[in-house]
Order: sequence, then C-alpha cells, then structure tokens
Amino acid sequence: MISRRAIEAIEVSDTDELLRVVDGLCENGEWDELVELKERCREAVGRGKQLWGVEEHIRYRLTLQAPGRWAGPAISEGAARFTLGPLPEVAASTKPWADLDPYLDDGPWRAVTAAERVVRGETGAGPIPDLPDRLAAWEPQYQVATYKPDKVETPSPDPPAVDDTDLPTRFTTVDDPQSEGALFDLVQPWVTESNGRYESSAVEGTALHAIRALGLSRARVGKLSDAEALRWMAWAGASGGAHGRRRGAAAGRYGTWWAIATICDLDWPPDPGEMESALEHLDFYWFDDGSPGTGWALRLAVEDARSGLAWAIAAVDAAD
Repeated sequence: MISRRAIEAIEVSDTDELLRVVDGLCENGEWDELVELKERCREAVGRGKQLWGVEEHIRYRLTLQAPGRWAGPAISEGAARFTLGPLPEVAASTKPWADLDPYLDDGPWRAVTAAERVVRGETGAGPIPDLPDRLAAWEPQYQVATYKPDKVETPSPDPPAVDDTDLPTRFTTVDDPQSEGALFDLVQPWVTESNGRYESSAVEGTALHAIRALGLSRARVGKLSDAEALRWMAWAGASGGAHGRRRGAAAGRYGTWWAIATICDLDWPPDPGEMESALEHLDFYWFDDGSPGTGWALRLAVEDARSGLAWAIAAVDAAD
C-alpha cells in the first residue's frame, strides 16, 4: 500500500514530491508499491491530472531496476513516448533474457526485447524478426546505451585517424534512390525529429568520388575496418540525435543490415554468409572537412569493388 504522502501528492499533482517517492520505493525495492503508484497516477491522468510524465517515469524505473517479474509487464504495456529510451532496450541493458522471458506477453515488444539482448551478444533469446538470433562471427561488438535513473549515455565509436586528401575533380552520379534511402534511414530521426542536416551521393567510381559529389574539394579521410563501419552505422541507426526519439540498439543493427543488403542488392532477409561475402567487396571510409566535431555526426563513404559504385553520407545534428 502506498503512503498517504504519495496519495496527497497525486491529488495536488506535485510531480517533484512524487519523483522523490519513486526514488525511495526503488531504493528499498518496493516494486509492488511502485506498480500501485503507477496505476494511481494513470487513474489520475484520466481525471485530468498532469501526471503522465510520472507514470512513464515509473515504467522506466521498473524496466531499468526491478526484476523481470515487474519489468516484463511494464514493457508489455507498450510504447512509452517520453522515457529516456525504448523500454525493451532499457530492460535489456540490465537484465538477461532468462529474467524477462517468463513475464513478457507475446507480441512485438517481446520480439524487440529479445533483439536487444541479441545485439548485446546473448544467445538463446528470440526468435526475432528477419535477422539471426545471435551475432554473426563477422559482426562487431556494437555500441550500446548505458541507462541510469536520470540519464542515458550513448557514446559514439571513435573515428579513425584521418589524412588531408585531394578529391577528384570530376565524378559521375548514378540514380540509386534505394541505397541512398537505406543510408538516410540510419539518421532519419536526426532530420525529421531534430535539427539535423543530411546529404548523400551515389556515383560511379570510388569513395573519394562519392565524397567529392557532396561538394567537397578536399577532405580529411581515414580507412574504416568493416567492424568499425558497422559499429558507426548501428550507432547512428539506434540514435535519435539531439532531440529525436531514440530507436534502440536492435533497430540500429537492423538498419545496418538493411543498408548493406540494399547496397549489395541482396534479397531480404539476407543470409548471414551472403552478407559476409558482400562485405569482403566493400571498403569503408570516414571523412570530414576539418571542422571541430560537435553533437552527432555520421560521415561515411563506401565503395563496392564488384559494381564499381560508391556512396557517401554526411549527416550532422546538434543540441542547439
């Protein structure tokens, strides 16, 4: 039973006091009381109280800190629009699949939670849509978010060493909306939900031609290994940028597979062995114009030795 203090805070919509109550219940592991508080906040929202933020924060804390018995039902309730990240990713960041499996309803949220555990290297979770339910041997250790009660940390991969490079003076663009669209999908929330800017190119030739097609005459360019490039792509695909909604590491992995499969004209869903073979013919590069890096950035070029085509994407977003 929740305290009279909490009940009174609900009636006067004292969100600061309610958040202090939530902190105390989490610290003491009083999960049943926290669920009751969530339900009372939800009922109060129906009476016009502005407590939807508290209710969603409680769901976030349940998925982050409570055992699977309480976290699973909080995930299964569906999307939480204003939490620090998607609740399947939040839960998967602190709990193995065995703790969550018995308490997740069948449906999309269960599948996403399993996919979040897979992207963290766990086997035995799933099945998941389209992709293998384990990391392939050629996949990297992906960048994943670290969630805390009041914040989320989502550091980007480290860029490679770069050298000043003269770019070709001429290039020939090609019409490849599918590949450019798959690359744009990685950063779509940066542009449509935040302050981000984006441009891409598809050309005949090399990665340097693709970078030149973005309007640069000189650039700093550095080679990326396949693992580094996949890590960058998945990090971008997971992120919402400065103000967009974070999609989660599983979505980042999915978007990365989709982009590579589209560039290499593979059937979907692709066979992992075919993906590995396709990657052997791709070379990836990081590039920039020498300006100080701020906020979120994905500057990636890729060339395909088999097709003689190359693509580049330059996307940036900033908090202000």
